[in-house]
Amino acid sequence: MSETQAPQLLHLVFGGELTSPREARFRDLDKLDIVGIFPNKAEADKAWRAKAQATVDSAHTRYFIVHLHEFLDPDGDGLL
Repeated sequence: MSETQAPQLLHLVFGGELTSPREARFRDLDKLDIVGIFPNKAEADKAWRAKAQATVDSAHTRYFIVHLHEFLDPDGDGLL
């Protein structure tokens, strides 16, 4: 990574209908809503909030943010 480039802190936003509001187990994996991959936490939060608010009347529907950058670079040194 060059001195002028900020690190890519990728975040995945996805969700769907859960089997129970008490556990993160999806009713139908074929119907997962993959909202997208975002370049930073702020953008991911905006997308997550919009989806969460749009489904507020469904107690079984949940959206999640996954910090992909933690999986891609677990030690945080910017190297593979």
